[in-house]
Amino acid sequence: MYLIGEFAEGKSILWHAGASAVSIAGQQLSVANGASAVFATARSDHKAEFCVKELGAKAAYNTETTDWAAEVLKATDGKGVDIIVDYIGPQTFAGNLNAAARDGRIVNLASLSGPTFKPGMPEPNLLQFVGKRLRYEGSSLRSRDEQYQGKLRDQLHDHALPKFKDGSFKVLIEKVFDWKDIQDAHRLMESNKTKGKIICTVS
Repeated sequence: MYLIGEFAEGKSILWHAGASAVSIAGQQLSVANGASAVFATARSDHKAEFCVKELGAKAAYNTETTDWAAEVLKATDGKGVDIIVDYIGPQTFAGNLNAAARDGRIVNLASLSGPTFKPGMPEPNLLQFVGKRLRYEGSSLRSRDEQYQGKLRDQLHDHALPKFKDGSFKVLIEKVFDWKDIQDAHRLMESNKTKGKIICTVS
């Protein structure tokens, strides 16, 4: 959000997978630090509503039933958003190019829709890279050096930790399982009904 997306007060931002633990924290952080508008996507109306009512997003869109990129453009008067944080990959790639503002930043942290484009997925217009002067960057903490990880730790300490300490940021735990019930935990995760984290305890 900060180190790659170059977030600053007054910028707009879109968080994909809005009910995931990282996006839950990201939306709250964006709102608390002065984003001009926060948007989110999710795969159900219930999760989209949660992002708006509980996390402070201006709007959230069900990717199963809505042309979310078109809706983002409508909500921003055709400008698009300054920053997009994406975990989905190929399925949202074309929409990201459409929804991004000129000089926008798209940060890809995962590829939940698979590593490659599949038949039926929206086709991207790569000329938008040039026309909008977009920057698209992937990132994984596992491959980062200690200096980068230190900077990220400092960002967390400065921007998020105080909010978690005073309770103004929500930490959502969907359900806690004993590790012996790990299959039930996986079934719940695959049901697409969860928000936040599932925890398995080992005792």
